[in-house]
Amino acid sequence: MADPRVSKFANVLVQHSARVVSGDRILLEGTTAAEPLLRELYIQILEKGGNPHLMVALPGTMPFSQDEMYLTYAKDTQLDFVPTFYKLAYEQFEGRIRIHSATNTKGTTNIDPAKIQQRAKATSSITEAQMRRGAEGSFKWVTTLYPTEAYAQDASMSLKEYEDFVFGAVHANEENPIAFWKSVEQKQKSAVDFMKGKNQVILRGPNVDLTLSVKGRTFMNSFGTYNMPDGEIYTGPVEDSVNGWVKFTYPANYGGTSVEGAELTFTNGQVKTAKAEKNQDFLLKTLESDAGSRYLGEFAIGTNFDIQQFTGNILFDEKIGGSFHMALGAGYPETGSKNKSSIHWDMICDLRTDSEILVDGELFYKNGQFVFEGGK
Repeated sequence: MADPRVSKFANVLVQHSARVVSGDRILLEGTTAAEPLLRELYIQILEKGGNPHLMVALPGTMPFSQDEMYLTYAKDTQLDFVPTFYKLAYEQFEGRIRIHSATNTKGTTNIDPAKIQQRAKATSSITEAQMRRGAEGSFKWVTTLYPTEAYAQDASMSLKEYEDFVFGAVHANEENPIAFWKSVEQKQKSAVDFMKGKNQVILRGPNVDLTLSVKGRTFMNSFGTYNMPDGEIYTGPVEDSVNGWVKFTYPANYGGTSVEGAELTFTNGQVKTAKAEKNQDFLLKTLESDAGSRYLGEFAIGTNFDIQQFTGNILFDEKIGGSFHMALGAGYPETGSKNKSSIHWDMICDLRTDSEILVDGELFYKNGQFVFEGGK
């Protein structure tokens, strides 16, 4: 018997996130492990009058996933090749729905980081098109996840527990999930409105002492249009304004590698020193990806208190209520960010104990909660 939550999940993605209308060309990205959700999406897009285009990849079996095969066997000219159909879709289609559905999340751990960086640079024009057209409103993109054994193991759950976690996080258990996500928009609106016209942000706590500027930047209200699940407000800090240090309290996962205990020191926006308790070499190598990789493209506050445990997947973890995260590399143009890079690496820090955020000298956030007037 089909899981009715899958149908509701697809409905949220089609109607709320991708906002499919008649005539839309929608790219569907996923692996064969996400077949139940891909099938539902395909049908529901057709029912809305859209034109679904399936781009289905091979998961980690026999013995490599598609990404592993490419990074293992591709020569330099192939690593530099920009995938034709993806480039066309990201530059011309009206939307895309990407479903993370790996069956081995550690498959690329032992791949040479230089090859991963080379491939990322080759595909950076696709990411740039996504961000640019998303900011313009001409490309409706959303990223989500379908539960697999690999993700369940990363989260230290059984597959059934993880399925319940994922479907609960996207609120596919509810009669009207879309109404829920619209209510998230309203709840976060006061914080976004408060930040309009503000200049300086100071973060203090056991693991952070940072100052940054958001002058002239826009805070975005994130309620399920780009990510599902969701729950954050975010912006792109002024590129040369970040000063201080932060030690990220959760592992920072990127490209199948987990960096633990990452600590960064910023001077005039640039990461000047970096160290980690595990996989420090990978951290340092990734920071050398390009001119923008040592600068921040995003500063965000997680607001989803339905997500409290760390699962090892950034789609969920960066939304943890009571945390903030920052992304090294590419920023979102709609925020005013000017930082460009082939990477976008989110790192998360807990703010629920002895921590605060000041905005233009006013207490804005304390111990995981908004405390400004109108936000309590």
